[in-house]
Amino acid sequence: MSQIDSLPPLREVIATHGLQAKKVLGQNFLLDLNLTARIARVGGSLEGVTVIEVGPGPGGLTRALLAGGAKKVIAIERDDRAMPALAEIAAAYPGRLEVIAADALEIGYAKLADGPTRIIANLPYNMATPLLIGWLTAAPWPPFFESLTLMFQREVAERISAKPGEKPFGRLGVLAGWRTDARIAFNVDRNAFTPPPNVTSTVVHLKPKPVDASIPVGDVEAVTKAAFGQRRKMVRQSLKSLGVPVEGLLAAGGLKGDERAEDLPVEAFLEMAKALRGLRG
Repeated sequence: MSQIDSLPPLREVIATHGLQAKKVLGQNFLLDLNLTARIARVGGSLEGVTVIEVGPGPGGLTRALLAGGAKKVIAIERDDRAMPALAEIAAAYPGRLEVIAADALEIGYAKLADGPTRIIANLPYNMATPLLIGWLTAAPWPPFFESLTLMFQREVAERISAKPGEKPFGRLGVLAGWRTDARIAFNVDRNAFTPPPNVTSTVVHLKPKPVDASIPVGDVEAVTKAAFGQRRKMVRQSLKSLGVPVEGLLAAGGLKGDERAEDLPVEAFLEMAKALRGLRG
């Protein structure tokens, strides 16, 4: 593990400040600064970029972002024990680290943007999916952020990046595929963390793309919830839970009705969502 700045090694920081990871907070600390630097580089150069980081803990990724040239890092942390360690990083990078003590699920992220902004984080596992959905359903769209570089459990990462016809494809794959170009960057072995989680982790990069602003996000979510709620059934049956004439939905999506949700293209879900309000009368 190489040093990227003059601050102490992360294991020493954890010992000094009593920062042993807490399961209740979904904490698993990544201590290899080579890996944190690799995560920081996934989205390209950080020069002139404001980075929002969720759950910095002892600051391994925070240090990599700052050493990598980020104009500013805004770190959201709810664990008071981490504040002294983050204060040491702020002192080493004057004026470039802002720490907000708050619950990440209650933050208005768009208000934090300052010029080109990215969200880069080793997300706590217990809030990773709700945070991602919040960012993917942001309004207006394209959103305030240039990209998302996030670490998830590998199973979740595969759902995010899955394409129609692939086993993991579901509601999260439709949402991510609709609004972003999502790709898996690399996997991180469980033994790279302290304590090691029970699963392999995966870094995912998502870049927003233009979408049809006339399609309500809520209607896309309603259609995908119905379609995947009974994913073993043909969509003619699963879509009945929406309470509208199913033939109208099928016609809008260019479907016969004997397909299963995991085999439908993202565009079919979008066309059905566009038709949903009219069918509700």
